[in-house]
Amino acid sequence: MSAFERVARESSAIDILVNNVWGGYEQMMEGGVFTWSKPFWEQPIWRWDAMFAAGVRAHYFASQLAVPSMVARKSGLIVNISFWSAQKRIGNVAYGISKAATDKMTADMADELRPYGVAVVSLYPGLVRTEKVMEASAWLDLSNSESPEFIGRAISALAADPNVMRHTGKVLVAAQLGIDYGFSDIDGKTPRPLKLDEI
Repeated sequence: MSAFERVARESSAIDILVNNVWGGYEQMMEGGVFTWSKPFWEQPIWRWDAMFAAGVRAHYFASQLAVPSMVARKSGLIVNISFWSAQKRIGNVAYGISKAATDKMTADMADELRPYGVAVVSLYPGLVRTEKVMEASAWLDLSNSESPEFIGRAISALAADPNVMRHTGKVLVAAQLGIDYGFSDIDGKTPRPLKLDEI
């Protein structure tokens, strides 16, 4: 909350909010056992709580804090980082439900904000070359992966689009935006957009 208060003091407006915080990835090993992919009845309940508190709730609350400034100006962009697990089982039940909740939140917020010219989208990255992913790079196919900067370029392209409202309420794929808006990754490559049946 204090971060938003500081922005309000130091700037006249909030133009873009990117909700990308998430929880539930901590302690994937418990008692020497990898719990991430266990069935829901064997999952630690803290994982559900973390995904909804540090994920969905945080996105909701941050949006509540940012939106009054956007509504007052009748302009703004909220990007909720989500993932294909909203549409297909990937990882575990809690992960899928929390990402599906993010996409539903995006759609419903978009309905309420459309009259005020504020766009809200869910944005799916591909395989992102984060530090953790690179630690496992020997076991992964990185040929169609994305740098962390690539999704930033996708958000920048959306923010610069004078017709961004055409996307409001939708699920967008970062790699498809690269093609649509004509930007590439930092290595000059344009990742291929994945389809649900490829995930």
